[in-house]
Amino acid sequence: MFKDKNIRKTIIAVLGALMLEAALLVGIFSYFPKESLSLVQAATETSTAVNTAVSPVGTNIIADTVAKTSPAVVKIETVTKSNTRYDPFFNDPFFREFFGSQGPYRVQPNITEGMGSGFIISEDGYILTNEHVISGATEINVYLTEQEKSLSAKVVGSDAELDLAVLKINASNLPYLKLGNDNNTQVGEWVIAIGNPYGLDHTVTAGVISAKGRPVQVEDRQYKNLLQTDTSINPGNSGGPLLNLAGQVIGINTAVNASAQGIGFAIPASTVNSVLNTLIKNGKVSHPWMGVYIQTLNADLANQLGLQNSEGAVLSGVVAGSPADKAGLQQGDAILAINKQKITDASDITDFIEKSKVGDKVTLLVERNGSQQNITVTLAEK
Repeated sequence: MFKDKNIRKTIIAVLGALMLEAALLVGIFSYFPKESLSLVQAATETSTAVNTAVSPVGTNIIADTVAKTSPAVVKIETVTKSNTRYDPFFNDPFFREFFGSQGPYRVQPNITEGMGSGFIISEDGYILTNEHVISGATEINVYLTEQEKSLSAKVVGSDAELDLAVLKINASNLPYLKLGNDNNTQVGEWVIAIGNPYGLDHTVTAGVISAKGRPVQVEDRQYKNLLQTDTSINPGNSGGPLLNLAGQVIGINTAVNASAQGIGFAIPASTVNSVLNTLIKNGKVSHPWMGVYIQTLNADLANQLGLQNSEGAVLSGVVAGSPADKAGLQQGDAILAINKQKITDASDITDFIEKSKVGDKVTLLVERNGSQQNITVTLAEK
C-alpha cells in the first residue's frame, strides 16, 4: 500500500509509540492503590453530599422563627373619608369679581386609602399597631394570613404621642405573639421584621440592633427612646413586629430614615408593656402637662436675660390657660430646680414631667428679675 519504505517506517514508529503509551496508562491504573481509589471516590461523594444535604443545625433559625410567628402578623388597610369645599367657578374672573372668596361652594367627597402592618397579641383578636397607621380612619380592615377576605376592626385605644394603637376584630382561636423584654436586647443582636412594605404581603427582612435609646423627630412626632436597626423597614412596615430569634416581639417597626440606607426604628416593647393595659381598659393614656415651651439655659442666653445663673432651663413661652399660666409662670423665667432636684438642661424638666401623674403638684425654683422664688404648678392632662 505504501511503496515508499521511509513512509512505512514512520507510520510503524508512530503506531508503536501510541501502543506503548496506552500500555503504560493501563499499567498505571492497574497498579493504582485501592486506598487512593477510595479517597477519590470519597471526595466525589462528599462533594455531592454538600450540594444536597440539609443545612447544618442552627442555620435555619431565622426561617424557623418566621414560620412560627408569621401567621400572627396582619395587613391593615384604612379608608379615610372627608368632605372638601370647592368653588366650581373659581377660575372664572367674572364670578371672582362679584363673589370673591364667598362664591357658591360645593362639597366634594375626598377618600384617602392607607396601608400598614400589625400583629395579634391575644387569641380573641386584639391587635397592636402604630397610631399613625389608623389615625383619622373611618374604616379599618384587617387581613389575616392567607385570607383574601378582610375583617372589620375597631379602635380599642390609641395614643398619638407614643404612636401606639390597639385594635379588635371579631375572631377567636387566633395565633398571637408575646411581647419580650427589650432591656435584655444587646446591640449587634439579630432581629427579624415582618410586615407589608409597599403592599408586599408578609415580607421578611433580617438584620441586627444597631443602637438603643435613639431620639427621633418624624414630622410632628417626637420619639425619645427607639430601637435602631439595620433591618430593612419601608412604608407599609409600620406597626409590624420586630422579633428576636426566640420569636418574641421586642419592638414595633415605626419609622425609617429616608435620607439613609439601612436605618430603621422601632418602639421598644418595654414602652408598649407600660401602657398596653391602660390603652385596652381606658382607651387612652393620660399624659401630665404643664404648658410651657422650654430651652436649655447657657451663658449667652443668661446674659441676654440678665440672669445670675447660666445652668438650668428657660421658658421661651407659656401656653395661655395652661397650668403654668395659672400658676403665674412667665416667658423668660429660668427654672433652676424642680421638687428640689437641680435642673441642668431642658430635658431634665421634660423627663420629670413625663414620670409624674396628672394632678401631681410640682414646685419649681424660678429666677426672675434677679431674684429667686418657688412656684407650685398642678399638672393637668395633656
